[in-house]
Amino acid sequence: MTQAATPQEVFHRLVDGVCGLVRGDVSQGEQLAELYAEHTRVEHPMALPAVDPLLTRDDLRSHFTGGPIEPIPDYRATDVVVHETADPEVIVAEFSYRGSIDGREFRVPCVFVMRVRDGQIVESRDYISSLDRVRALGGLDELVDQLRGVSPRA
Repeated sequence: MTQAATPQEVFHRLVDGVCGLVRGDVSQGEQLAELYAEHTRVEHPMALPAVDPLLTRDDLRSHFTGGPIEPIPDYRATDVVVHETADPEVIVAEFSYRGSIDGREFRVPCVFVMRVRDGQIVESRDYISSLDRVRALGGLDELVDQLRGVSPRA
């Protein structure tokens, strides 16, 4: 009998897969979705604009494969610290996504609080610095327009 992956192992697979996806490996989308239980709850409390929780593996599949993104060849997770909790299913992971776009370095701080059961994510609250992420991707004007309810700029 194969032993299920630990919460720490699942977290590392998740972050490695996200980095691969952002660097342009679209095959990571399906693999990332498989890290989640069929029924799950993934929240992004700091998302701008606000987004609804993702509640199923299919929601996560759409999230990870939902559309073309411009690859960022220099994209990686750094400063990773994983904290175990009194609950063996729950970890708290602190890290940053780092990289560069057009010679500009960026850093996006993150904290994930994840519950992993039988090797699959059943719950996660992903605190990602939305402003740092949007600034890195060059989308501040569009975000401000969205938040103001203004039509996108031409």
